[in-house]
Amino acid sequence: MDKEVTIYDIAEKLNISATTVSRGLNNNPVINSKTREKIHAIAKDLGYRHNTIASNLRKQQSKTIGVLLHEVNSNFSTSVLAGIEKTASAAGYDLLIAHSAEDSTKEKANTKNLLNKRVDGLIVSLALNTQETDHFDFFFERKIPVVFFDRVITNSKCTKVVIDNFKCGYDATFHLLKKGYKKIAHITANLTRNVYYDRLEGYKQALKEKKISFNEDLVKICSLDKEATIEAVEELLKSKPDAFFITNDFAAAVCINLLHERGLNIPKDIAVFGFNNDVLCDLITPKLSTIEYPGMQMGEVAAKELIRQIKSNNIPKKTKTITIPSKLIIRESA
Repeated sequence: MDKEVTIYDIAEKLNISATTVSRGLNNNPVINSKTREKIHAIAKDLGYRHNTIASNLRKQQSKTIGVLLHEVNSNFSTSVLAGIEKTASAAGYDLLIAHSAEDSTKEKANTKNLLNKRVDGLIVSLALNTQETDHFDFFFERKIPVVFFDRVITNSKCTKVVIDNFKCGYDATFHLLKKGYKKIAHITANLTRNVYYDRLEGYKQALKEKKISFNEDLVKICSLDKEATIEAVEELLKSKPDAFFITNDFAAAVCINLLHERGLNIPKDIAVFGFNNDVLCDLITPKLSTIEYPGMQMGEVAAKELIRQIKSNNIPKKTKTITIPSKLIIRESA
């Protein structure tokens, strides 16, 4: 294996100091233009590669942002990631991406791994079954900025980027009630996660305003995968609902398919309302009414806020919540 070319090799070739070479490679105006040109020419001839990692570590930064997602196989996650990458790249930061696969144990391991990789900051969405969040204390104690998005810590002084999940749950339910549906079933996920808890509370508030009693039998909590959703829908159909508000578009599509198999007309016999505005909403029949979840914008805002904290070395001492606007998307299913 060939030896890696260093600035000392270039310095020896030109009979100048390594410091001069380093400054020349960085186009420091202290070094005259002719010398800079010679340095760059010899560096190219020798096949010199700038060691970004070593350079950043000397500055006590890695110019790298850690991103910890709860999953990567959804339109929402990929759009958030695209927003983070767009903003980070423009600011000269690389990304180290990990995902928990909805598992708290894997989340803890990835958090420690990203810390050991010396990331300058961390952007996180919590796994579905995460209960304890003390694994993030390693970052807080070292004053390394952490920004949570979507699924966030609810009882800690940190920065959070969210939508108004309560309002979204309220708006979706109120829309169905306004259209004449009165027995609305709700399928959601682990209520320890802020997004699902807040959407359920919005659902309850809309019922309350229309003087409809909340019925626990019309609410099912599941993992929102295909098998669990089918089981939840079949159980809820025993209560003969006239509409479904489902807190995930994939699960809503599974519901629609099952209702078709039962010979039910959507929305004449029963309505379905989803959440996220995934690509599949326009591809299924009938097209799915849903809540727009602006993932790209959420990723951009989370990255901008994190980079601001990194550069200013100013981590908020109290909870800071940034709310991204979202809206109803009304289509054929409701």
